[in-house]
Amino acid sequence: MRFSTRLARRARKNHTATPSTSLLRGIAPNRVFSFNRTVVLRYRFFLEQKNLAPSTINVRLAAVRRLAYEASDTGLLSPDLAAGIRRVKGAKRLGVRIGNWLTIDQSKTLLGKPSDSLRGKRDRSILALLIGCGLRRAELVGLRTGDFQIREEHCVIADLVGKGKHIRTVPVPLWAKHAVDEWTAAAAIADGTIFRGVSRLDKIWGDGITPKAIWHVVRAAAKRADIKNLAPHDLRRTCARLCYLAGGELEQI
Repeated sequence: MRFSTRLARRARKNHTATPSTSLLRGIAPNRVFSFNRTVVLRYRFFLEQKNLAPSTINVRLAAVRRLAYEASDTGLLSPDLAAGIRRVKGAKRLGVRIGNWLTIDQSKTLLGKPSDSLRGKRDRSILALLIGCGLRRAELVGLRTGDFQIREEHCVIADLVGKGKHIRTVPVPLWAKHAVDEWTAAAAIADGTIFRGVSRLDKIWGDGITPKAIWHVVRAAAKRADIKNLAPHDLRRTCARLCYLAGGELEQI
């Protein structure tokens, strides 16, 4: 019995869709194929016709290769067919994206002048940590008051758990820490997450903010500073570039 037919029957029995049946439906909804190298090549062509990014196509093909590997181990697919599927190459990525970054003057313009409102103080402290520390959005929204510590007479964010659960200690410039202190003092935040929501009445509400809120903060600041196509991750690149220009070592950056 063909491999795809077995999985299709199991899917109908459990009322769920499997990766291979979804793959086959994407190529031709009204036909059933064997699971082999030709089918996977057609699937790659189908993804390319949808104008998906090469990274997206390669992620999906990696899942198909893994499926073939597991099916071969369990005896549902012959080793020769599985080997043929694993040999299907991913989509080529043409060129290299260098991203975007700001100069020192643009960074100062983006930060703007200190504000008297709670929202203004919060947003300025967010931008200060993005530029001065190169934090990711998820790292920023998870910061707590106890994360800021003094090490060797310098303020740092200690034992920050970042992408891939990598742990690192991030130095905090004095001007960035000053912006954070202004926000926490004005908002009377002594414990818990540092960044909270601010209502239209300029009142604190909730226990935190989402990474999407950081994106809105950066977009609003970029609009005021007349900087186009600026994303939060561009401020991480800006931090790395400014550190390098200031004499920082690549290993530390």
